[in-house]
Amino acid sequence: MLRQSKFLFPILIILLITVVLCSIAFGAVQIIPSDMASALKHFFQHKDPATIYEGVFIQLRLPRVLLCAVTGAVLAVSGVLMQGLFRNPIVEPGLIGTSSGAALGAAIVFVMAGNFNVAMKNFVGPFLTPLAAFAGSLAATYLVYSLAKNAKRVSIMSLLLTGIAVNAVCLSGTGFMSYIARDPQARSITFWNLGTFSGASWLQLFIVGTVALTCFILSLRYSKQLNALLLGEEEATYLGVDTNKLKRKIMLLNTAMVSVATAFVGVISFMGLIVPHVLRLLIGSDNKKLLPASMLLGAALLTLADMCSRLLLAPAEVPIGIITSLVGAPIFIVLLKKFNLLQQKGGYNA
Repeated sequence: MLRQSKFLFPILIILLITVVLCSIAFGAVQIIPSDMASALKHFFQHKDPATIYEGVFIQLRLPRVLLCAVTGAVLAVSGVLMQGLFRNPIVEPGLIGTSSGAALGAAIVFVMAGNFNVAMKNFVGPFLTPLAAFAGSLAATYLVYSLAKNAKRVSIMSLLLTGIAVNAVCLSGTGFMSYIARDPQARSITFWNLGTFSGASWLQLFIVGTVALTCFILSLRYSKQLNALLLGEEEATYLGVDTNKLKRKIMLLNTAMVSVATAFVGVISFMGLIVPHVLRLLIGSDNKKLLPASMLLGAALLTLADMCSRLLLAPAEVPIGIITSLVGAPIFIVLLKKFNLLQQKGGYNA
């Protein structure tokens, strides 16, 4: 029914706008529409906020909500790309080591920052942790790709198995950093691994948004090739798709998006797994529809999760990774159960 519906994208756009406005309005400090309008007016006139509510809106709430929406879109689109690449609907963006590498890079900074050169720390300033996380993401992904490459060809199965191994090594390294860390450092590692948008800023939004927009445009260009890859590598080759080149491009896009977003907000689980899977069950596997739909739904759901994380224990915050895992895991189990019931039974049940 939804596969041919003309109202799918208008519904998703309305949902996203509604969730974003609610997330801006509700929190430890309530912001009414008149304060939003006044704050935007003063902002574009290059004036300081007139009230504390305007200041909270323009300096804290708005960049946080927008960064949250962009990150949700990034994780969802990345999930579509990885599931299309592996031809498996239960693959998630961190499978090739991107997220675990970022976690290891951040953990090293939290524990070893005291031993770093003072001049270097002054130069990078508050970007020390994001830069280390970004470097860890790139290093882990490159290691997976290098180990999986054989005779100028990259096997999907090799990527999968190598990704599992590299993820295990990175998680082991993060665990070791937590073990040798002092209590404040260990808490920082724990909270970073659960994700947070509390440090969102306009600069972070600009960096993540620029990378995300570029990668979104490129992803849409490869939607037809991903559709061909669904038939199998050999069949896609017959249709004129250079599968090895496509794999490299998809992995590069995934790494760029996820590493930049993760570097600023930490590790957020299940978003890149649930959103594409839900939409694939509803509207099919056509990546030309799946990519933009996942972009909108991922942005809306992560923004909703962030609003819940701020409201549940206000004025304190629940790490957003707890919300996404707590809600995402049961939904995924239900979807898998329903999906399996729709399949033809084989093996002993044939």
